[in-house]
Order: sequence, then C-alpha cells, then structure tokens
Amino acid sequence: MSAHSVVRMSREDLGDWATYWRSADGQVETMHAHFRGHVYHRHSHETYSFGLTETGAQAFTCRGAGRVSAAGMVMAFNPDDPHDGHTATPDGFTYRMIHVRPALLTDALADMTGCAAGPPLFTEPVITDPALSAALRRLHVSLTGPASALERAERLTAAVGIAARHAATPRRPGPALRTGRDRAAAADRVRAYLHDSYAAQATLADVASVAGCSRFAAYRAFRARYGLSPSEYQRQLRLRAARQALASGAAVADVAAAAGFADQAHLTRWFRRCYGITPGAYRGAGLSLN
Repeated sequence: MSAHSVVRMSREDLGDWATYWRSADGQVETMHAHFRGHVYHRHSHETYSFGLTETGAQAFTCRGAGRVSAAGMVMAFNPDDPHDGHTATPDGFTYRMIHVRPALLTDALADMTGCAAGPPLFTEPVITDPALSAALRRLHVSLTGPASALERAERLTAAVGIAARHAATPRRPGPALRTGRDRAAAADRVRAYLHDSYAAQATLADVASVAGCSRFAAYRAFRARYGLSPSEYQRQLRLRAARQALASGAAVADVAAAAGFADQAHLTRWFRRCYGITPGAYRGAGLSLN
C-alpha cells in the first residue's frame, strides 16, 4: 500500500472540499472531505466502509431507518449496503472515510484468529467507540501520509481488530506463542532483522516470517518485549543512523534517503519530535566546532 494517487476536489462557493487517496493495489481507498452543500444519492460500495465524523453531523438512511453520525462517531457499512447522506448541521460536516476490500479485512481477521474468517457483517451502521475512532484516524493519517508500509499494516491490523468487536461474526482469541520464552525468542528475531535492515521497506508479513508466527502474534510479542511496535522501533533505528550521518557532516537530504525516510521533510518531522531540534541544527552544531 505504499504507492498511491491523490485527487482533490472543491466547491469554494459552498465551502465543500474532498481529497481522495487510493493504494496502488486497489485494496484500500480513503477520502477526507467537508460537505455543506453536497448530497449523496443512494448508493453502495463493494467494500467495507468506515466513516469517522470529525465535525458537524451527517444524516443518512440505511437498512430502512434514518441515522445520524455526529462528531466522534463511526459509520460502518457492509459491502452492498445502500445508503445516502447529507449534512445534519448548517455548517456541514467533516469526515474521514476508509474503504477496505472484503478479502483484505477477512484475511486480517484470519491472521488474528488463526483460522479462516467469514464475512464480519456489522449490525449497526453507526458505532460509538472512542478506541475505534482513534484507530481509524491513525490509520487514515498513515495511509495518506509518508508512513512506512510496516506502520500502515500495523495500523490496519489494529483498526480491524477493534472494529471486529462490533461485527456479527464473533472474534475468537488469536493464536498465542506457547510460552513466554517463545514470545521473547520471536521478538528477538524480529529485533535482529530490523537492526540488519532498518532502512528497508519491510512489511508486517516480513516481520511475521522472521518471527515464525502470525503477523498479529509477532506484533504483540515484539511490543510486549520492547515497548514499541516494530515500525516504531524501526523508526528509532533510522533516527539513530541519521544522527550518526549528520554528525559526520552528510547532507540532510542524503541522510533521509539513506536512512529509509520518505523524504527530507519526513526525517525533519520525526527528528524534531524525538530530539527537539531539526536535522540541520544537529548537523550544524558539529560543524560549528571546526
């Protein structure tokens, strides 16, 4: 899901705007929009669709009844669920929508449970769950921003796991590594892999292969042992490598590319978040001593 395309549309007279993103493989699509004048005609999607309302409220009909999704609520549509939509407030509404192909969602659930998963039909079109709202927002931001493939896969897995709580198909406990020693060993293998290839565009499937267990089990084992997700740990390794290169006087843009960041801005954002200064300032501190 690393490559993507983005389209932005707007109707300035009404204050309406929309940004659309689609993964290269077509498995996930997202939309971030604000609508005051736009009215959705009744339609459906072939995907599972999750809409997080950020401001205002959207009114719609679905499954024979009127519904309202206000700020903080989540709309959950099953494949081929007919619905319409329009603003329920004078100032309109802002929302983030994520469309997920059914096979991708059921595959993620199967990975968590260790067995084949049937379609998880969501019984309620509007869900109030702060944890799900937060997980969907994090997923949306990672998909449309410069996040790594590993981080995107982790956030998709996390969001699907929380959404599954609201599905008609019950979620069974996932497969666990048998002992604490097994979990520690799996986490250590992942750690060694990340150290050896911190700049590589690793996926959660790569991590699972190294760990010798499911993606979900590998993620949980690593986080339990090291306190960070694999993608967060990988980012720390990239930042440490960047610090070393910058201290030697390497150009910031070159350092960003060599360390595995999407671009110089991506490195700068995370460098400042973690160290309180920009990469350029860190590089200049050393050069000023010469």
